[in-house]
Amino acid sequence: MARTLAAARSDLELADWRRRVGDLYRLQGQGALQGWRQGRDRLFATHPQSPIAPADRHTFKGLNYFGPDSRYRIRCCLEPARPGDNWLDIETNGEDGVIHYRRSGLLRFELHGVQCELTVFAMSGYGGGLFLPFRDATSGRETYGGGRYLFDTVKNTDGLSLEMTPGSIEVVIDFNYAYNPSCAYDDRWACPLAPRENWLSVPIRAGEKAYR
Repeated sequence: MARTLAAARSDLELADWRRRVGDLYRLQGQGALQGWRQGRDRLFATHPQSPIAPADRHTFKGLNYFGPDSRYRIRCCLEPARPGDNWLDIETNGEDGVIHYRRSGLLRFELHGVQCELTVFAMSGYGGGLFLPFRDATSGRETYGGGRYLFDTVKNTDGLSLEMTPGSIEVVIDFNYAYNPSCAYDDRWACPLAPRENWLSVPIRAGEKAYR
């Protein structure tokens, strides 16, 4: 019975974590980005589902970020995925095993004078969800070597702005909200990382830096 109650408590704590994370993306106005960052620090320091190891939370001083930069807030169109094999399996090296994704579409944009392209993935499991992992020229130096995420709607990190018309889908992506996967903080986590097609050659000096 005790183990069953502990498992139920953990499930409820996870649901609460995702709800609170999602609330941070609803912040509006000039201080929204700062509020998002401060809110994440509070959750990482105090919440039972924090990816920071429990033994390290009492010394946690906050996450590291690049300064805000409006150049990394980019409007682009979501284009259809290329014809062919639109399925991709990403290994997590953990209990989740292989996660099956469908290539939902392509985001093309220019950054630092370079034409860039990122694939948006849709999870094939129950309920779906959109996922955008990426690596860039800072990965392994200034930022986590495995790359970062822009959004993962299954986890309620859905900082994604859409404008849909009959002929197109415009998307606003903001790399100032780029964040590390949980495995960047503690080896006990296993995360799907950016496939090679989402490796950018340009440096993205926006969003979260390496934790240590």
